[in-house]
Amino acid sequence: MEQVIMNNLNYPILSTIIFLPVFGALLLLLISRSRESLIKWVALTVTIVTFILSIPLFTNFDKSTYKMQFVERHDWIPAWNIKYYLGVDGISILLVLLTTLSAILCVLISWNSIKIKVKEFYIAILLTCGAIAGVFCSLDFFLFYLFWEAMLIPMYLIIGVWGGPNRIYATIKFILYTLIGSVLMLVGIIFLYFYGGKTFDILELMTKTYPYTIQLWLFWAFFAAFAVKVPMFPVHTWLPDAHTEAPTAGSVILAAILIKMGAYGFLRFSIPLFPEASKAMTPAMLTLSVIAIIYAGIVCLAQKDLKRLIAYSSVSHMGFITMGIFALNSQGIEGGILQMINHGIVTGALFMCVGIIYDRTHSRQIADHGGLSTPMPVYAAFFMVFTLSAIGLPGTNGFIGEFLTILGGFTANKWVGVLAATGVIIGAGYMLWLYQRMFFMKVHEKVVGLPDMDTREIIALAPLVILVLWIGVYPVPFLDFMHPSVQHLLERVNGSGMEGINIAKAVVETLK
Repeated sequence: MEQVIMNNLNYPILSTIIFLPVFGALLLLLISRSRESLIKWVALTVTIVTFILSIPLFTNFDKSTYKMQFVERHDWIPAWNIKYYLGVDGISILLVLLTTLSAILCVLISWNSIKIKVKEFYIAILLTCGAIAGVFCSLDFFLFYLFWEAMLIPMYLIIGVWGGPNRIYATIKFILYTLIGSVLMLVGIIFLYFYGGKTFDILELMTKTYPYTIQLWLFWAFFAAFAVKVPMFPVHTWLPDAHTEAPTAGSVILAAILIKMGAYGFLRFSIPLFPEASKAMTPAMLTLSVIAIIYAGIVCLAQKDLKRLIAYSSVSHMGFITMGIFALNSQGIEGGILQMINHGIVTGALFMCVGIIYDRTHSRQIADHGGLSTPMPVYAAFFMVFTLSAIGLPGTNGFIGEFLTILGGFTANKWVGVLAATGVIIGAGYMLWLYQRMFFMKVHEKVVGLPDMDTREIIALAPLVILVLWIGVYPVPFLDFMHPSVQHLLERVNGSGMEGINIAKAVVETLK
């Protein structure tokens, strides 16, 4: 059965989303370094136009089918049967939109904080976001791997050039971890190419059946790349270092979209290509996920550095996502996909909040920011919204995502669900304690007389507040994107995913 619906728009929307930022970066090369204001406005215009042009993905997407949509397919390197092949389904579409939105926010939040090599910085931002969009759209393994690796180069520069004092250590650690995992995945891709009939076509490879032993070895080859990107315990240690040293925009990219590439890889490749191996490895994956949720949450309680605390909270929250994915039921997988979007919104917003206060105090120590609600009440209000979302308060986007992932984990194994639920309690503890120390303690001398958020900062954070409340109050439009694709994925793994789909729909109807 044909698994794609050809592009029904009159322009190649996915290529536009991927390559418009690249062309924007090339345009910046032609602008003199001395014209910093023009450089910023060009970068902002490119990201805004890219986002606007991506909106038809949302409005024209057919939610009734699992098939790939907005497909672009052209011969590229015929000798190796390599094609330029793009498409999105209910699993990838929201991640593409999150990428185009995050690009705008990265430009806005860096407006006054980047002082050196401004042109090169915005070029790196545009190239990174374009490559990550390519990862989520690729349907050819060669093209996918090209974008997967291309993203590393500008990200390496963002951390290594504009990062903190220990940026070189953090950058090298980031590159080594990701490269080792990527090389093993490359070996797996090459094996699939020959074993699957000399094709890199991902959808075609999914139609084939592989012996269990081969599935098992390939699962671990792909796991090496995806687990590092998530990052899963115990290969998570690069993330706190990278977040701590990265500039604010770098942290936003890492939190909002880059680490989602790992979870997306599990959904797009590991589970549908290696279903038997995925089922066999489910206990191990659920165990690692629960360890990450609890361990990283406890580590957050000991942090004194604001950025490092939020970085470790990312490890914990990503544990909920991998738990939901490997619960291998629809409520868990749909919750995991939704939580990928929620985590991108909320953790990206929290890192933006860190950048806002760091620009004023030049300190990331929590103890240096006591009593912030007095000089910066608007900032305190924004931070509170994102804090409540991070702890999963009902009415915010964090609640529905965590609820579905825990429900999925409990359905798979009751102890997994129970232990994951303790992570919610720990998360509430460290986030509320953080808020108390920063906003309600005695006013610290460093924050006396600080200016509150300006118009640019409010404009940057306001869309994220809207999304927090929209998804929290009415998540159905977002979940509707996923239902057919998740059902199809479960049918690939279990033979039939209808029972789980009906459970998830019943839960959503109850929440409505």
